[in-house]
Amino acid sequence: MTALDDMGDHLRKMPRRLTQFLYSMAHNGFALLGLGVILFLLALAAHSGWRKAGEEQLMGWLQIRQFGAPLEEPSPLVTVGRATATDPQTLSAQQAAVTEWLSRRYRIAPQPLSALVLEAYQIGHKYKLDPLLLLSVMAIESGFNPFAQSPVGAQGLMQVMTHLHSEKYEPFGGQLAAFDPLTNLYVGARVLREYIMRAGSIEGGLRRYVGAANLPSDGGYVAKVLSEHRLLTIVAHRAQPVPDVPKPSVRARTMQVTQSGAEAPQASKQTVALLGN
Repeated sequence: MTALDDMGDHLRKMPRRLTQFLYSMAHNGFALLGLGVILFLLALAAHSGWRKAGEEQLMGWLQIRQFGAPLEEPSPLVTVGRATATDPQTLSAQQAAVTEWLSRRYRIAPQPLSALVLEAYQIGHKYKLDPLLLLSVMAIESGFNPFAQSPVGAQGLMQVMTHLHSEKYEPFGGQLAAFDPLTNLYVGARVLREYIMRAGSIEGGLRRYVGAANLPSDGGYVAKVLSEHRLLTIVAHRAQPVPDVPKPSVRARTMQVTQSGAEAPQASKQTVALLGN
C-alpha cells in the first residue's frame, strides 16, 4: 500500500474517529455534570443552612419568573415620616385624657388621634381658638374621617368647601392637600376663625361654617357642636364624671353654601372667643 493509499484511508476514518471522540467527551461531560449535581445535593442535605438558602433562592427565582421582579420596599424612615401618628405618652395630661375619650367614643386608634389633638392645641394657640372647639367640629363634621366628602363638595376632617377656599391650600401644594389630615385641620381652623370674627360670636361663626348664615335653620348643627364641646371640656378639666351620651351622627352637609357677599359686614374690633379656658 502506497503512502497515498494510507493517507486516503486515514482521511476516510477521520470523521468516524472525530465523532467517537466528541461522543466520548460529551458522555464524560454529562457524567461529570451528573456527579456534580449529586455531590451538590448531598452537600445540601448535610447542611440545613445551605438547603434553606438554596430553597429560598430557588423560590425567589420561580416567583420572579412568574410574577416579575418584587417591588422595592420603602425606607422605614420615609414610611414613618409620612404617617400621621404620635405616641400618646408624649402628650400632656389634658391632651391624653381628651385623646383617650375620643378614641373610645369614635373608635379611632389613639396614635393618629394623638397627632390630631396635638395639632389642634397648637393651631388653637396660634389662632386664639379653643382646641376643644376644633375637635368638636371635626367630630360632628367627619367623625375624624380624613377622607370624608359631602354631596356638596365639603372634604376632609373639617369638611372644608375646597373649591371655595382653594387659595388656602396653595401653600400646601394645591387642593389635593384637603385630604391630608393636618393640612385640612389647619385650613378649617382658618376658615372657622374668619367666620367667628365676621359673625362676632362662636354660634354665628358655626352657622356660617355650615353654610346656614342666611337660612332659617342650621339643622341643629350648632347645638351638636357645642354639646360635643361641653363633653370635651368636662373630660379635659376632669371636673366631674363624663355622662354616657350617645355619639352624634356624622353630619351630611346638604345646606346651601353661604356666599361671602351675602354675609353680614364684619364687626369692628372682634376677637375670637375662647372656650373652656
